[in-house]
Amino acid sequence: MADVKMGEVETFAFQAEINQLLSLIINTFYSNKEIFLRELISNASDALDKIRFESLTNKSKLDAQPELFIRLVPDKTNNTLSIIDSGVGMTKADLVNNLGTIARSGTKEFMEALQAGADVSMIGQFGVGFYSAYLVAERVVVTTKHNDDEQYVWESQAGGSFTVTRDVNGEQLGRGTKITLFLKEDQLEYLEERKIKDLVKKHSERVFIMDNCEELIPEYLGFIKGVVDSDDLPLNISREMLQQNKILKVIRKNLVKKCIEMFSEIAENKEDYQKFYDAFSKNLKLVTGEYGWTANMERIMKAQALRDSSMSSYMSSKKTMEINPDNGIIEELRKRAEADKNDKSVKDLVLLLFETALLTSGFSLDDPNTFAARIHRMLKLGLSIDEDEAAGDDTDMPALEEDGAEESKMEEVD
Repeated sequence: MADVKMGEVETFAFQAEINQLLSLIINTFYSNKEIFLRELISNASDALDKIRFESLTNKSKLDAQPELFIRLVPDKTNNTLSIIDSGVGMTKADLVNNLGTIARSGTKEFMEALQAGADVSMIGQFGVGFYSAYLVAERVVVTTKHNDDEQYVWESQAGGSFTVTRDVNGEQLGRGTKITLFLKEDQLEYLEERKIKDLVKKHSERVFIMDNCEELIPEYLGFIKGVVDSDDLPLNISREMLQQNKILKVIRKNLVKKCIEMFSEIAENKEDYQKFYDAFSKNLKLVTGEYGWTANMERIMKAQALRDSSMSSYMSSKKTMEINPDNGIIEELRKRAEADKNDKSVKDLVLLLFETALLTSGFSLDDPNTFAARIHRMLKLGLSIDEDEAAGDDTDMPALEEDGAEESKMEEVD
């Protein structure tokens, strides 16, 4: 940089909100510093899209640099990482406005929204991802050339001001932008080629947000597994969390619609539907009322030492057990019950189904030992072990409950 002759240096002061924003980004928003590269590559990609769009109506826009590219250049000698693109570039006015003026960068609007009580994560809607460069850099230099202006250099150490200089004899870009990050001493890992390749591979093609989004699909379609790939998902600044808005509701509505259409299509072929039914149907479900405690809340309240018993009995409403009569397990149990109404093994299996439904629905068992004893009996039955032969080893196993005990456990189930 010392050998490069520069034009007159102009210094511009950041307003106070910029420094506050940088502090917030570094200390609050980004949980992972590596996302700076994702933000800068995203900006470079946007610049390429703009020049490509302009060239559709005026091919001469590409004359200065016909090749469209994004390049990452690590320099271990000077501890710098450069992100170079041949996009649309910026004029001097763009540099001052986009990287310094509050109203254009969205910082002022964000600060006003924050003071009005908006969620901090809403910063993702204000387009200030460029400043994430200061997560890893102590100084940032932006060299840029627009078709309609000369080449300029923007520079700042995030110390309250930035400079803009006309680049007279520096390396000419032709068109585009070069962002040079002077890395902090503890961030030199981003100069390693393998590290850079891994980050680009991770973030350039797709941005993984989360592996379970309850807002996108209702609970009754919980057995559906898939990937939602959309350019319209609203993200916070770290792109690690979805923000609530109308787009999510539209996506959810369309997902439900497509699922139902798929079910109807499968149902047209009995063989395919039978395979689908066998794979995803359940023999029974256990649910609670809409206004009662959920399974998780019920567990929490049971753990309270000073809980209100009367409130517990009111809010812990009766469970509703929904039985699927077409399921093979239910059909076989029905046949055995009709053959012998006093068959205690059938009653034991029914209770086992009920307790299994409790567990899968998130509830806790009042007597886990009895449940474990039933499981052991089922194991012995499956292994063809005679109860009499194993009696010596099962002295501590509870006996099969009497009818009265069974009825008391099921009496709160509709």
